[in-house]
Amino acid sequence: MTVDFAGTIDGEAFEGGTSENIEVVIGSNAFIPGFEEQLLGAVTGEKRDVEATFPEAYAVRKLAGRKARFDVTIKAVAAPEALAIDDEFAKGYGADDLAQLKERIRERIAAEYARAGREKIKRKLLDALAARYTFEVPEGLVEQEFASIWAQVEREQQASGRSFADENTTEEAARAEYRGIAERRVRLGLLLAEIGAKVGVSISDEEMTQALVARARAFPGQEKQVWDFYRNNQSALAELRAPIYEEKVVDHVLSVAKVEDRKVTAKELLAEDEEPTPAAPAV
Repeated sequence: MTVDFAGTIDGEAFEGGTSENIEVVIGSNAFIPGFEEQLLGAVTGEKRDVEATFPEAYAVRKLAGRKARFDVTIKAVAAPEALAIDDEFAKGYGADDLAQLKERIRERIAAEYARAGREKIKRKLLDALAARYTFEVPEGLVEQEFASIWAQVEREQQASGRSFADENTTEEAARAEYRGIAERRVRLGLLLAEIGAKVGVSISDEEMTQALVARARAFPGQEKQVWDFYRNNQSALAELRAPIYEEKVVDHVLSVAKVEDRKVTAKELLAEDEEPTPAAPAV
């Protein structure tokens, strides 16, 4: 539907709260929570009062968590036409027919589940290694890893406008928490590097070339510049090499470990872990 709306907070208009001829697709979740649902059943020419609350993590900090009232005028209402899911529809997505499109979708979903399953078992493995092996790690490496993590935290705060207080913590507590994560990452990185060295894990030139090609393709039109950058920058090349090495070491450990299969729901499988997977070792 097409609407005009004028928003106020505590009776006062706010920046960005008034718009005309805005397209609202019910169920798209393109607006703040509760806005679209309150327009269900509206007809052309109708006026509605909508109350909705901006999320706590809203990008505009001064609006985060605030309750707003919108005077909405419905200017036009439309409904999607029935879509025929047939061979012609499939051809629009590059498939020969509907059966081939379904098979492609099935394969893509299976690949996504396989990737998620791999990440879950990898995380379990790293958690087990972290719990089993404790040793002192070079402070310089911990500082370097912590600096990288902290820089990301500061970028995210700047982008979201949120502070440590908004997360019910303090900068001191956050620093302690992220330093612990940095130490874990360094320890696991060194441990995986040691395991890899003992069992003779190596990365072939062909594997590195494939990784370089994949990275270059991620920047259409700049492939040559990306290729030259990595070829002429040993530090960047090492960063590209590290995750490949880590995955090969994980593969080895899993090949000799006792792994038990367990059935889970798709929701459980795709649920994200609270903490990031440790970074690949610098080898």
